[in-house]
Amino acid sequence: MSGKLNGKVSLILGAAGKDNMGQVMARRFAQEGAKIVVAGRKEDSLNEISSELGGDYAICDITKKEDIDAMISKVIDLHGKLDIGIQATGWGYLSPFLESTEEDLVKIMNLQFKGPYQFFQSCIPAMKDGGSIIQISSATATIMLDNHAAYMGTKAGIDHVIRTIANEFGEKGIRANSISPGLTATPMTSDAMAAPGLEDAFKKEYPLGRIGTSEDVAAAAVFLCSDECFLSGQNLQVNGGLTLRRNPRSHEIDVSVAAAVAKLEDNKN
Repeated sequence: MSGKLNGKVSLILGAAGKDNMGQVMARRFAQEGAKIVVAGRKEDSLNEISSELGGDYAICDITKKEDIDAMISKVIDLHGKLDIGIQATGWGYLSPFLESTEEDLVKIMNLQFKGPYQFFQSCIPAMKDGGSIIQISSATATIMLDNHAAYMGTKAGIDHVIRTIANEFGEKGIRANSISPGLTATPMTSDAMAAPGLEDAFKKEYPLGRIGTSEDVAAAAVFLCSDECFLSGQNLQVNGGLTLRRNPRSHEIDVSVAAAVAKLEDNKN
């Protein structure tokens, strides 16, 4: 690797799931020479990945401001500053619009709007020499997907906050951008993607002919955090051209799955 992030203190929140997007980014950043602090709610997993990378970890529930502040304090105690802050938590909440409950709406707003907002509030003062902030967003903050309104709305809202951060803190050398994957092969999506025909329903909408990977996102994040980056306030659509087209509708997914299941049954007979 080229060492594009040599010596940069990097905090990745949302890296507590084994081999999830946060952990894939942490591994790539470590390969690029960054000093790694991973964070999330599961200590065993965080301890494992931080030990693998020779880094550190912090326990943090993004919905609790005291956890966020304690996490940033730990980074400062360890390294004296923060160069890179990445927010990669989320909840793939699916619900028909009229059936979304108040309890679920509060939960997703805390996870995907209030929590990230307060994370960025804590990161900025720690970026004493400037830095890079990244929000992991979603193509669905731009294009439609059925039964996903609360998820999409909160992602779109925090994307706009990213633009305000870029506008206000650019004079301090801080860049702020978001990355929008489409459907991505991760541990979080593995159960859903195991359904025969589901991936096929999505894949035909990708001009580059495949769905995304966490490695695709990590590569984009490396660029955004490198010294050669001159982007700020932008939303990178790292999804193989998906936003040139659309996500499939629910009934189209159902038809694709049913056809794949029927084909499997025919092959058995």
